[in-house]
Amino acid sequence: MRSFGVEREASAEAPAKRLVLFVADGLRADKAFQALPDPDAPSDLENDEPIYLAPFIRSRALSHGTFGISHTRVPTESRPGHVALIAGLYEDVSAVTTGWKLNPVDFDSVFNRSRHTWSWGSPDILPMFKEGAVPGRIDADTYGEEAEDFSADATKLDIWVFDKVKELFASAKKDPELDAKLREDKLVFFLHLLGLDTTGHAYRPYSKEYLRNIKLVDKGVQEITQLVEDFYGDGKTSFVFTADHGMSDWGSHGDGHPDNTRTPLVVWGSGVASPRYTHEGTITGHEDGVSADWGLDSVQRNDVAQADVAALMAYLVGLDFPTNSVGQLPLGYLDTSPKDKALAALANAQGVLEMYRVKEEQKRDALLRYTPFEPLADNGETSVEARLERIKTLISNKSYDASIQLSSELLLTALEGLRYLQTYDWLFLRTIVSLGYLGWIAYALTTVIDLHVLHGKSESNRTTFSIMFFSSILVALFSVLLYQGSSWRYYLYALFPIFFWEEVFARRKALLAGREILLGHVHSVSGYFAFAIQLLLYVGVLEALVR
Repeated sequence: MRSFGVEREASAEAPAKRLVLFVADGLRADKAFQALPDPDAPSDLENDEPIYLAPFIRSRALSHGTFGISHTRVPTESRPGHVALIAGLYEDVSAVTTGWKLNPVDFDSVFNRSRHTWSWGSPDILPMFKEGAVPGRIDADTYGEEAEDFSADATKLDIWVFDKVKELFASAKKDPELDAKLREDKLVFFLHLLGLDTTGHAYRPYSKEYLRNIKLVDKGVQEITQLVEDFYGDGKTSFVFTADHGMSDWGSHGDGHPDNTRTPLVVWGSGVASPRYTHEGTITGHEDGVSADWGLDSVQRNDVAQADVAALMAYLVGLDFPTNSVGQLPLGYLDTSPKDKALAALANAQGVLEMYRVKEEQKRDALLRYTPFEPLADNGETSVEARLERIKTLISNKSYDASIQLSSELLLTALEGLRYLQTYDWLFLRTIVSLGYLGWIAYALTTVIDLHVLHGKSESNRTTFSIMFFSSILVALFSVLLYQGSSWRYYLYALFPIFFWEEVFARRKALLAGREILLGHVHSVSGYFAFAIQLLLYVGVLEALVR
């Protein structure tokens, strides 16, 4: 699959030479921006006024960059959150079978697209981006697993990360080779800050320990920002501060509660737009009331989907969008010309379209009969090629806003197409899984009737025809699955209904005898009709549950 970099005007360079990514694991958006009680205030102090616990990060949002909420997806866990942020894709939840640690399938990422990435943090997160990446491209410095102790002070984990970053830049002053490496472009620095997540689980996100950890993270981010700016002195660094997921009031995460899905996003530095101040009487971006008590109504709030952050980071450092990235580049965060925004939006749409094209070819080659996704079918003036040409023409005519709108619509259509391909087999799978459930219920019913009504007197009655019939269905299903290159799980889905219904047929005498007992009171056509309606409703509910 081709990689799509961001086109820019001739001779234009990337907005930044390097990017620093801070991920405060487990930080809720409201806790990052609200005024809260000072956890370090003397306990005997009366009328303690709430303060902003992250004044530096807040100052970036108010006067230096752009901020918003990054909306995560379920499951709100560390691994899928980081994959979305850094790779731009929403990972299959089957990764939970590996404890969210190993890679079921290696994936591309912003780190892998960089010239070099330095990362510090948890051994549960960093290795998964190094695994499968270009050898030697990603440095992952982690503390030991024993350091993740819920009974200990978790702030030491964040302090360890900040100290390691300081050590790197201090070493560069004595190591000319390292200094030269740090002076290259397309570099990424990743600081994974696990303290808040650990503290939230142990003490809850309204505790003094959690609030104190927010203050420590804010101070550390300020120190690292100043350190990087002083080291380079060129103003060509972009900074991104966000979180992988939030934290519920009970100290948990994983579900879709807003406290878990709303995370802070603050971006500043080279290539990032300055705050857009709202006019009097307007609350641009704050209409939902979520940020009503954050004291940030004076600046526009720019919300994004979590996977959009990967596209944003790739653009800022001048990297190709990661393969399989489904993020939409948030243009409101960019300080660049309208033409560059239009070109970036087009490249973003082309990347997702290319992904759709490759996956559609794979699906078409695997299926006996494929029905294309109608909005992206080859239909003359509405074909993908025609729409791309129209966008390019608009850019040539300097109609940048119109081209951006069309690129956005095309990208969203491509995402719908990917969803169509992803769920293409759902009806088939839901049907055979439903038949499996019904077969299991019927099998259990015949067993109960045989043991407790007929007292084990019925015998299995298989015929040559029945054996050939069920065997033929199984062979046909397995042949289709083999042709389509289906997962081994699909074979189990197909096996269960055949096994159960064959057993039910073989013990049909028990079922017929049970029918006389269970439905002996039904004598009229209306009675059988009512029973059939109830059965259909039951099957419909079961089919819905299988989703």
